[in-house]
Amino acid sequence: MIRDKQRQLNQLHVLLDALVLAGSYGLAWYFAIESPIFPEGHGVLPPRVYFSALFFLIPAFLFLYWIFGLYRPKRTMGRKAAFIRILQANGVGVLLSASLLFAFRKTLYLDHFSARMIALFFAINVFFTTLERFGIRRILSGLRKRGFNQKHILLVGFSEVSDRFIDACRRNPDWGYHIYGIVDDLAETGSSYRDVKVIGKITALSELLSKNTIDEIAITLPLAAYEKLAGIVSVCEKSGVHTKFIPDYQNVIHSKPMTEDMDGLPVINIRNVPLTDPLNAAMKRAMDIAGSLAALLIFSPIMLTVALLIKLGSPGPVIFRQERVGRHNRPFMMYKFRSMVQQKPEEEKNGWTTPGDPRVTGIGKFIRRTSIDEFPQLFNVLMGQMSLVGPRPERTQFVEMFREEIPRYMVKHQVRPGMTGWAQVNGLRGDTSIPERIRYDLWYIENWTLGLDIRILFLTIFRGFVNKNAY
Repeated sequence: MIRDKQRQLNQLHVLLDALVLAGSYGLAWYFAIESPIFPEGHGVLPPRVYFSALFFLIPAFLFLYWIFGLYRPKRTMGRKAAFIRILQANGVGVLLSASLLFAFRKTLYLDHFSARMIALFFAINVFFTTLERFGIRRILSGLRKRGFNQKHILLVGFSEVSDRFIDACRRNPDWGYHIYGIVDDLAETGSSYRDVKVIGKITALSELLSKNTIDEIAITLPLAAYEKLAGIVSVCEKSGVHTKFIPDYQNVIHSKPMTEDMDGLPVINIRNVPLTDPLNAAMKRAMDIAGSLAALLIFSPIMLTVALLIKLGSPGPVIFRQERVGRHNRPFMMYKFRSMVQQKPEEEKNGWTTPGDPRVTGIGKFIRRTSIDEFPQLFNVLMGQMSLVGPRPERTQFVEMFREEIPRYMVKHQVRPGMTGWAQVNGLRGDTSIPERIRYDLWYIENWTLGLDIRILFLTIFRGFVNKNAY
């Protein structure tokens, strides 16, 4: 059975992890204490003092690896997720080690224990543990693609989600998922469905499980058949086979939902918005304030020069104010450098700027193409109406139009609009597909991290300032 193989694989992982920990520790000791790179570290404490710590360090780190899920089955775990867990486990381990050394430095006479060695151990161990884990992953992936180390799965019920599950397994042969068969009351036993054999009816599930060697059951019922769910779960639980439930809600809930516990009651939030968390919102707001102040300081000479050129180039105000829709559907006045001749309000509402638009001034063409016209929005950021990064705000009349034409358009207003965004750094500016822009905006809203914001700001420098669609 695959469960026995998983146990053996975990035992191999533990052994290899212990060897990597010992080897990384030895290398860190050599480079920090014995090598000529750091001559000031020589001979402070004898080697036995350093290496005696391994009796406590190795079991502690292996326990942390278990806590952080590094010994769980991870056929579908991405490389990035695995690396983050390795970083987290090692980070906690090193911080605990350093704290204990500091707390007992007098009692155990460890005043001179090398801090440099601890830092080197962290870097070396993360590197070699990642190398070891990815090496095993690559070997297993190759074996699974050739048909070895397969996990036999039985699907219960035909639905769109069963189709998607079959497609996902075929796209990713390295998962090692072999779909043994499907059971469903509406299909004829012995027939095939998408090259997967129908092995029986749901009513005969108990008997089928007792006669076949199955590693896992995936319940993929359609929404209309959910009255059968309780009975199916009961049969699966009695069989002792690991069972997973893949809900068929893709036509109802189009996003990545988040579950929470409300006094024992499981609740599914239809959309996961990380920025509803007060800590996340506070971190983003702090970055907005610090970033906008720094940008105003850095770009103030450019902004003053542009303001002077606009004033000399054509009559009218330097700053153009336009109503846009912000967070929670609240309108606000967004600031830009005026790049067109002064117009009456009813003329300005006619539509988007087009290539060669005669309303755009000489200096306006330059500041629009280079996005310098957006710089006054730094004041909107300071006032809390906008963020440095987020979905771009739209004019009121277009919001009213798009909310009827584009599904989920209004979801973008759950967060502050931004000066730049994930859609913009992916080339969706100006006269580009609105539905495609919304798709990128929703992905950003559901996958927000502070690191993603920083990445978008850097990409804006290289991709976002000069754009062929800005005219």
